[in-house]
Amino acid sequence: MSMKHWLFLIRHGQTTWNIEHRLPGQLPGIELTDTGREQAKRLAQALKTVPLTAIISSPLERAIETARYLAEGRNLTIQLEPDLMDIELGRWTGQNRDVLTKHDPVWQAFLRNPLTGPEGVETFSDVEQRAVAAVERWLHKESTGAYPAFVTHSDVIKLLIAHYEGLEARLARRLVIENASVSVIELQTDHRPRIHAVSWTPQPFWLQLSTYSPEEPKSEEQVDGEQYG
Repeated sequence: MSMKHWLFLIRHGQTTWNIEHRLPGQLPGIELTDTGREQAKRLAQALKTVPLTAIISSPLERAIETARYLAEGRNLTIQLEPDLMDIELGRWTGQNRDVLTKHDPVWQAFLRNPLTGPEGVETFSDVEQRAVAAVERWLHKESTGAYPAFVTHSDVIKLLIAHYEGLEARLARRLVIENASVSVIELQTDHRPRIHAVSWTPQPFWLQLSTYSPEEPKSEEQVDGEQYG
């Protein structure tokens, strides 16, 4: 029997650490800013007409707080999934990504090839493996239904999209996943996965003018570094 699922991959709203360009990794206690709460509220309102059948969240506070807005007005309990947590960044956790990008050659190497990293740091392959396993595990539960929302983090979403699109994990770093955005994937038995949306927000950031001039384009390291958390 053919089965179909629509996956709604939702990144949490803005946090203070996003503003400060600090790498949160799996640290607990990082909450949304007022702007992040407004972002999450707007996204939840935009998704009101979607008949979500489950809300599964990373156990980190910034994801749970975003999930609560999504759950308002729905008869759904937020279910926690540890394997949807953010990437473990080891010694880099809490550090300023801009400083690392300029002065830490090991970080620079990790940005160029996130399939290898120092001890204590998850590679993109590691994150992809646990995140895909978690999603597939939930999809095999009848209670999850056809329209589950997974509230998680930028790198997790990048790697889930890469997996279902058939991209190498190392290429996932080129994707841009904004705060309080939704990416939509359609899965159907015996059919190739279809990506319907990537990083959609009620107010798309890609419509705004860049603060960088044409003479000073963003490097891949700058673009990638902005997405952590």
